[in-house]
Amino acid sequence: MTNTYFIHESSFADPGSSIGVGTKIWHFCHIMTNATIGAHCILGQNVFVGHDVIIGNKVKIQNNVSLYTGVECQDEVFLGPSMVFTNVINPRSAVNRKAEFKKTLVKQGATIGANATIVCGNTIGRYAFIGAGAVITKSVPDYALVVGVPGEQVGWVSEHGEQLIFDEDGFADCAATSERYQKMNNQVSKL
Repeated sequence: MTNTYFIHESSFADPGSSIGVGTKIWHFCHIMTNATIGAHCILGQNVFVGHDVIIGNKVKIQNNVSLYTGVECQDEVFLGPSMVFTNVINPRSAVNRKAEFKKTLVKQGATIGANATIVCGNTIGRYAFIGAGAVITKSVPDYALVVGVPGEQVGWVSEHGEQLIFDEDGFADCAATSERYQKMNNQVSKL
């Protein structure tokens, strides 16, 4: 343990980075200057966290994920293996576009599946579920279930990750927790 968090000897945390209590950083990771990682996070093998990236508490980042400048993940986000964030819309090797980095916000409790791609400048809503391999080209509402290339919303999920089936009055119960949800004006909220 180093300073109340664990970082594997093969990983680097640059001076000026901040890592919260109880966080575990595994093999071959690199945390850049001014990156902020909250408490009780888990970073799997080969994770890169760029300058000024913000990661909340209890975030799980699986192997081979890079979070580039402009990415912010709120609390309890899950990032699946080898999923991808971008931070420039029109990259060119010979053109410096650092001033054009776009922000990507992943809100509390959202899940992004393995090998999904999140195009920069979008927001992933609270408890949204992005299926494996999806390509997200627009913002995703809270509790939305999105799959495919390009990503299309195919349903809604509970905070527990169960698909919600709404009745004709716009109510649904989570099959795992019995928590109740309401859909109104194509938006879902937990009651």
